[in-house]
Amino acid sequence: MSRKCDISGKKTSVGNLVSHSNRKTKRKFKVNLFKKKIYLPDENRYVTLKISARMLKSLKKRGVKSLMKKYKQDLAILKKNS
Repeated sequence: MSRKCDISGKKTSVGNLVSHSNRKTKRKFKVNLFKKKIYLPDENRYVTLKISARMLKSLKKRGVKSLMKKYKQDLAILKKNS
């Protein structure tokens, strides 16, 4: 499976590692992902998500429903993960 956030879609990006002499070599910036079990009260069940640290912070602040609406994700995604 790819290292990708289930809600925001954030994934590994590519950039340059710049040395003191200003030489540039390619490197990867990996996403800080966590597997998190989240309770959906209206459906009375838990779902497991692979979620980035940034989205986890937003999830605690705003809730699952509002984040899914903001990032135009469908709750059907959550159904296949349970």
